[in-house]
Amino acid sequence: MSRLRAEGLYKIFGRRADDALDRLRAGESRDDVRGGSTVPAVIDVSFEVAEGEIFVVMGLSGSGKSTLLRMLNGLLDATAGAVYIDDRDLTSLPARELRDVRARRISMVFQHFALFPHRTVLENAGYGLSVQGVPAAERDRRAREALALVGLAGWEESAPSELSGGMQQRVGLARALATDADILLMDESFSALDPLIRREMQDQLLELQEKLHKTIVFITHDLNEAMRLGDRIAVMRDGRVVQIGTAEDILTDPANDYVASFVADVDRTRVLTAGSIMEDSRATVTCGEGPRVAMRTMREAQTTAAFVVDTRENGRRLLGAVTDAAVTEAARTGERTVRPDPGLDVVTVTTQTPVAELFAPCAESRLPLAVVDEGMRLVGVVPRVSLLAALGNAAGGSGEADGGTLGVTDTGSVKMLVPAGPGEKLLPAGAAGVDGSGAAAPVDSVEVRIPAPAAESVVERLGAEGEVRDDA
Repeated sequence: MSRLRAEGLYKIFGRRADDALDRLRAGESRDDVRGGSTVPAVIDVSFEVAEGEIFVVMGLSGSGKSTLLRMLNGLLDATAGAVYIDDRDLTSLPARELRDVRARRISMVFQHFALFPHRTVLENAGYGLSVQGVPAAERDRRAREALALVGLAGWEESAPSELSGGMQQRVGLARALATDADILLMDESFSALDPLIRREMQDQLLELQEKLHKTIVFITHDLNEAMRLGDRIAVMRDGRVVQIGTAEDILTDPANDYVASFVADVDRTRVLTAGSIMEDSRATVTCGEGPRVAMRTMREAQTTAAFVVDTRENGRRLLGAVTDAAVTEAARTGERTVRPDPGLDVVTVTTQTPVAELFAPCAESRLPLAVVDEGMRLVGVVPRVSLLAALGNAAGGSGEADGGTLGVTDTGSVKMLVPAGPGEKLLPAGAAGVDGSGAAAPVDSVEVRIPAPAAESVVERLGAEGEVRDDA
């Protein structure tokens, strides 16, 4: 459900705003229109923010993001377009009704705290409630609850000057939460903090969001912050939104060269997830199948092990895995059904596990990593070669497989033989083990080539052996 919606928003400062609006709508650029006192700050911006979503607006200084935020709560009038909260058009409201919406439905957290120095922490946290006319006893109770939420219980009677910068920003956040507004607008709220405190505030915001499920519009110029916090991200340039998508969308499919350059230095392994690189399991058997059926399944998949699932009650609930040797022995002894091998450990991850957290378990596992959902249902697998391909992409390669070789950068590359783990076989790129189609003879290692900056971590994490090649 859409909680907040912007449609065709324009904000043009200056005396000839209407003329500039017509020219922009006719296709002229911002630079063509800008001149004298005329400054187009926001140009034809449209988006929706779902209930409970953190929607990050990211851009460089002067891109229009803070102006846009102030249009969302009516602090700045739109030159054209509309802003809706639950289908109620804020741009058409009388001033008194708009003030009521700002007091009760929308809270704002500013970059520089905006605390009253002559008021206590408790009084600052309860300020929005006093604007609403909430009685003093209830105001204090709700302000104390909000301060406790942000970890400031016991500081109620302190002055803002007694607090660190991070603590002062927590007071600002508590003030926004105390009003119980549906929507939080956060204007570079953490950018004035040092990196360690900023990280702590990001963690706290995510923890609070897990409990409160607010609708949040968060403004930042910090790409890593946007990637960490945002359910979706809008990238702004010169007053326009040039792309909206998840962090993964923006990293893997940038809309233009500007966005691509913007995200060029992002650590993709902390944004991409197991769900984005997983493949269908080529070898899966059910616990009710016989060993001969399991042998045929593994032979057709050209693998030496298979995952065992239970399809009776909970879909494809993962029970474990079994090797071809164990299945052969079961057939020889006349067993009627396949059972998981208790000596074969299966490492499970979720679709949301970052790629950066997959290397250690992948190095230790004898099998591809099993990707499961909340009900422990098997939804895919991450073979070792797919993980290395993802690392190649993260370090700047094209990621296009060609006989097991990834694209390289002008910094050189490392040609690596990725060994199969005990009890598993690998398939060359382009075969069933990589793209899920076709057939090829299994091999003991697959050659991949990844950019040199990532090579050291690959060798350290996976124990792969490689030869440095200069492909500049």
